[in-house]
Amino acid sequence: MIASQAPRRAAVRLSLGARLGLRARRILLRSLLYFVLALGALVVLVPIYWFVRSSLMTLSDVFKYPPILWPRKPVWENFENAMTVAPFLLYARNTLIIIIPGLLGTLITASMSAFGFARFNFPLRSMWFAFVLSAIILPPAVVLIPQFLMWSGLHLVNTFYPLILPLWFGGGAFNVFLLRQFMLTIPRDMDDAARIDGAGYFRIYWQIMLPLIQPALIAVGLFQFFFLWNDFFFPLIYLNDPNTYTLAIGLSNFIGSYTTQWNIMLSAALIVVVPPVILFFIGQRYFVEGVTLTGIKA
Repeated sequence: MIASQAPRRAAVRLSLGARLGLRARRILLRSLLYFVLALGALVVLVPIYWFVRSSLMTLSDVFKYPPILWPRKPVWENFENAMTVAPFLLYARNTLIIIIPGLLGTLITASMSAFGFARFNFPLRSMWFAFVLSAIILPPAVVLIPQFLMWSGLHLVNTFYPLILPLWFGGGAFNVFLLRQFMLTIPRDMDDAARIDGAGYFRIYWQIMLPLIQPALIAVGLFQFFFLWNDFFFPLIYLNDPNTYTLAIGLSNFIGSYTTQWNIMLSAALIVVVPPVILFFIGQRYFVEGVTLTGIKA
């Protein structure tokens, strides 16, 4: 009987050793994953730390060697000087003049287009949607000259219209794609029930679809806000009057022809960076939900 129990005990010891080995491998893999994530976070956070640190220094301390890790006495006056060197409030106003109607136009027209592609059965619907998606791979520089000539012929250069009106046509193919994919995850039974109650397509879109796709709308709104807030290229092309400059163009005024007050410039850049960061953390949950739930149903 003792001899018959020996193989069983050996099997139990082998099973216990296998479990311990599997647990050790899991701990090792998890530790390796945490190390890679910490290394990636370090790569991202060190430039941000250096950015904030330099904005609180005098110009001579910024270039000291060996570098100062943190100023003994932060120079908070850099932010006040940044606000007075350039008309920041004017730049912020001009930026909001573009962002507010641009966001409104993007959300309305992109959601309408997405609703049409998601719910209407019209001829060659897939071909037209593929045609819309093909605009994503088209570089903006390809159509830059024809667009500029068009706006110039309409005498709208050096106004905000070339930066706002295109956003009232979907605001980009990616926005239509994102919202359309999210709408496809919503069962059509809700549309049928609304039609039985006498609702038309617009009522279904306005009272049923829009509340249900709120996470995707927030994601599109955040994408568009970040793009418009940081956009430097298109305002540089269409805006020539300093009174119409946006924040992105206004930051370039801190770079002089001969010298640059880098501490003042970094303070101004930090002022510009803070609002998008705050907005992202406020809408982070909806942003992640709107992106991750997209494309579940083709």
